[in-house]
Formats: sequence, C-alpha cells, structure tokens
Amino acid sequence: MADLGIGSTAPDFDLPRDGGGRVKLVDFSGKPLVLFFYPKDDTSGCTAESIAFTALAPEFEKAGIAVLGMSPDSVKCHDRFIKKHSLSVVLASDEERTTLEAYGVWKQKSMYGRSYMGVERTTFLIRPDGTIQTIWQKVKVPGHAEAVLVAAQNLR
Repeated sequence: MADLGIGSTAPDFDLPRDGGGRVKLVDFSGKPLVLFFYPKDDTSGCTAESIAFTALAPEFEKAGIAVLGMSPDSVKCHDRFIKKHSLSVVLASDEERTTLEAYGVWKQKSMYGRSYMGVERTTFLIRPDGTIQTIWQKVKVPGHAEAVLVAAQNLR
C-alpha cells in the first residue's frame, strides 16, 4: 500500500479509458489534475459524484484543470455508465488495481459485518509539476466536487 502525502510525487499510470484509447499521468503534465477514485459505476454515490464533476466540468475547464475518474470497472462498463448518465468526465479503468494500490485507495472495507477489498472514495489534487497538493479521503459526495473546484482554482 502506498504512503502518499502532500508533496509526494503522484504515482504514474497508463490505463485504458472510456471510448477506447489510453490515459496516462504524463498527459496532464503542466496543468492541475483532479483525480477522483470511486468504487463502482452506476451505484448511487458514484453516480452522484460523477454527475457533480460533470456539472462543474465547464468551470474546471475554464480554470485549466483536468478531471479524471478511476475505478476498477471495465472500459465497457464505463462506456455504459457515461451514456446512461450523460457524463463528460474521462473515466480510466484499472481492472488490475495497480494504480488503485499505488495511490493507496484499494483497502479493506466492511459492510454489514462482512469484510472485503474495495476502493475507498478518495480524491487527489495534483499540481502541474506532478506533486500532490491535496488529498480528500473517505469522501462524502454532497458538496465534494464544489470543494475540489475551489481548492483547484486556488492552486497557483
């Protein structure tokens, strides 16, 4: 498990993305990146979070800030999720969970007394130089995208 903190270099990645093609950390060098990790496509919290980032996409774009979502779901699943909810955010697929583990978001969780491994909803704000500026852990969705936008806009 990763031990990332503020000022750490963001772990590199090269993953398949929605709509085909690949997305790499280097694609975002020179601009701020909001990287949000979420557990599963088309579940209530993940849908609300993705819709919130989509709603604010013009504001992020205007400020020159890239937004990327990532989960262990397949590209095919991402494509269905995007189409169903008219999402505009890019979604990366990490079925092997290597990037999820590198960022320390693949964790043991429990629900109804049952333990399992899954993604802890976490967002990273990565500076244009590739270092981590802010980390939001155990994210609660309401108001989160708005708070991330403000933090990203104040990054200079």
